[in-house]
This record gives sequence, C-alpha cells and structure tokens, in this order.
Amino acid sequence: MSRIGKQPIAIPRGVEVSVDGARVAVKGPRGSLEQSFHRDMRIVQADGTLRVERPSEEREHRSLHGLTRTLLANMVEGVTNGFEKRLEIVGVGYRAALRGKDLELALGFSHPVTVPAPAGIEFEVPAVNRIVVRGIDKQLVGEVAAEIRQIRKPEPYKGKGVRYEGEYVRKKAGKAAKAVTA
Repeated sequence: MSRIGKQPIAIPRGVEVSVDGARVAVKGPRGSLEQSFHRDMRIVQADGTLRVERPSEEREHRSLHGLTRTLLANMVEGVTNGFEKRLEIVGVGYRAALRGKDLELALGFSHPVTVPAPAGIEFEVPAVNRIVVRGIDKQLVGEVAAEIRQIRKPEPYKGKGVRYEGEYVRKKAGKAAKAVTA
C-alpha cells in the first residue's frame, strides 16, 4: 500500500472542494484550481478530509495512488498558502527589473530579455539580483522558474548566470598556463 497515498488530506477552513467523478475543483482564499484525475482513482470527501482510494493492487493503480494524493494536496496547499520559487542572478552587470507585470532581465546579451507573466503567476524583484516567482499552481511556478533559469544557466567556470537560491554550482578549473621549457 502506498504510504503517501494512504494519508488523508485535511481541508482547511475557507477551502471548498467539489468532487465530480474524476474532476476536482478546489476554491480557497488565494484563488481556485481545477484538475482531472485518472478515472480509476476514487476521491472520497468525508468529514473535512479528502482520501484517495485505488481499485486494485495493479502496478498502474499503485503508481497513480500516491501521485493523485500528492497533486490533490498541492492544490489544497496552493489555494491556501501558495507556492514560490526564489532565483538569484550572479554576474557583473546582470540584473532583473519589473516592467509592469513582466520581468525584464539583463543577462549579458546584446538586448534585455523580457519574460511575460503567465496567468496566475506574479514576479517580485526584492533586489536587482533576486527574483521571486509566486503562484497557486505548484507545477506552473516551477515551470516558469525553470524557464527563467534556462535563459542563462550558471556556467561552470565563473558561476555566472541564473540559479535557484541556494543551488550549488560545481566549478571547473580553468585552462592551465603552458609550461615554458628552456
């Protein structure tokens, strides 16, 4: 039995969950999310909790059990607290700024790079070398943060580029000077 799949999901105060077969809608103080799940997974709502039940011990059902429960828990967490990813920019002259709702990055290219904010995502720039990506959909927040990092990944020689906060970048040794023989 899936240890994650067995755990019930507590529904906090102010959060409404409606289960319609395989379709689940979660509405909370930060917004609402809707998602379809596999038709074999049964989602049961009882006395302030959500539970996911699987029909059999088949390999596919076992793998879907924990996944479904985790996705539901992320939906509930998202509409109550939201999610955020923090990025840091390393490099001389590299900086970020907000232009309306969009993010403008100067990352050593001949032009600034503009990242439009998708629906449900907001950017914050607490310092010129820090970016915060916020939203209620965990998957979308992670995807947008990864796309920003992809624009200029940290390079292994000086470590310049966009990285996640606290990410360790392994540095390589530079080219050694040629030995002079007499």
